[in-house]
Amino acid sequence: MLFWIFSAVLTVFAAVLLLSPLLRATARATRYDDGEAAVYRDQLRELERDKAGGLISADEADYARAEIGRRLLAVAGRASSEEASEEGPSSVAGASGDKPRRRSRYGLSQAFILLCLPAIGIAGYLEIGSPGTPDAPLAARIENPGDDVDLLIAKVERHLATAPDDGNGWNVLAPVYFRVGRLDDAELAYRNAIRLLGPDPERLNGFGETLVTRNDGIVTADAAQAFEAARKMAPDNPRADYYLALALEQGGRRAEALAAFQDIAKASPANAPWMELINRHIATNSDGVPLANAPAAASAEPANPSAPGNPTAGEIAAAQDMSEGDRSQMIRGMVESLDQKLKDDPNNFEGWMRLVRSYAMLKETARAEAALKDGLKAFPVEGAEGQQLLAMARELGLDVEEVSP
Repeated sequence: MLFWIFSAVLTVFAAVLLLSPLLRATARATRYDDGEAAVYRDQLRELERDKAGGLISADEADYARAEIGRRLLAVAGRASSEEASEEGPSSVAGASGDKPRRRSRYGLSQAFILLCLPAIGIAGYLEIGSPGTPDAPLAARIENPGDDVDLLIAKVERHLATAPDDGNGWNVLAPVYFRVGRLDDAELAYRNAIRLLGPDPERLNGFGETLVTRNDGIVTADAAQAFEAARKMAPDNPRADYYLALALEQGGRRAEALAAFQDIAKASPANAPWMELINRHIATNSDGVPLANAPAAASAEPANPSAPGNPTAGEIAAAQDMSEGDRSQMIRGMVESLDQKLKDDPNNFEGWMRLVRSYAMLKETARAEAALKDGLKAFPVEGAEGQQLLAMARELGLDVEEVSP
C-alpha cells in the first residue's frame, strides 16, 4: 500500500510540473486581453472629454469612437471564442484566429498529462513490473538469494565476516570469485581455503589458474609450484599438466614443451574438450625449425604438416644427418621461406609464432621484433592470439613496448 501512495504522490508532482508552463501561458493571455480592453475604455472616456471641451468636432469624435469600439469588440470577441473553445469542439468550429486554437491545444495537452500519462505508466508497470511482490529487505534477500550470484556472494561474505576460520566457506567462495573476475579476492580465498582445509588437487589447480589469469596468462613460479603439487597428489591431472607444459613453452624450452603437450594428447580421449588447444600448442612448438640439441621428440613430424611454413617429413629427416654448418644454413633458409609466406598470407597465427621464435633463437633481435610487429597487425593485442604473441615475446626477451602498435 505504501508503494501505491508513494507512486500517486510522484504522479501528482510530475503532473504539476508539466502543467505549470501551460497554466502560466493561459494566465498571461487572459491578463493581456483584460489590459487591452481597459485601455480602449479609457480612450472612449478621454474622447468624450475632448468632445465636451470642444477639442475635436462631432464628426471626428464619431469616427474615433467607431474605431475604438471596433477594437474593443475584437477583444471581446477573442474572449468569447476562448470561452467557447473550453466548452466543446462544436463551439469552436466557427471561431477564427490563433488564440482559440492555442487554448484548444492547451486543453488537449492538459488532458493528456492528467489522464493519459498516469494511465500509460500504470499499464506499463502492471505489464512488466511485479506489483504483487512483497517487500524484501537486503537481509531477507541474502537469506534466500535464489540464483542471484551477487546475493550468494554477499551471503557467504557476511558469514565469513563472523567466522573467518570456516575453510569450507572460503573453499566455496574462491571459484565463484574467479568466475566473476574478482581475481584478487579469489587468490585470497584460495590461500585461506588451503591454509584451513589443507591442499588438494582441485584447490591447488584453482589457485594456480587464478595466479596465471592475474598475470595475463603467464605461468609464474608460484603458479607452477601449485600445479606441481597438484600433479603429485593426482598424477592424472590434465589441467595441471597443461599449465606446466605452457610454462615450458613460455620459458623457451620448446622441445620439452612439445614432449609435454604430446604426452597430454596421448593420455587424453580423442574427443576431450581440451584436445583442440593441446593440438594447437603441439603445432606451435613443432614449428619445423630443428634445434642442434633437440631430442628426437622435437624432430618428429609436426601435428599440422599442412600448415604454411612447416617442413616436409623428408626435410626433417635430412636435417638430422647434416653437419652443424649445413643445418644452420638450412634453418635460415626455412626461416626466410616462412617469412616470405607470411608476407603473402599473414592470416597464419602459428606461422607468426614460429617466425618470431626462430628469429629470436637465431639472435636476430631486430628481425624478431619486426616479425612480432607484423604479426600483431594480423592478430591485434586485443585478441587471445595477440596476447599469446606478446607473452612469448616477453619470454624471449624482446622489446614488447617498442613493437606494440
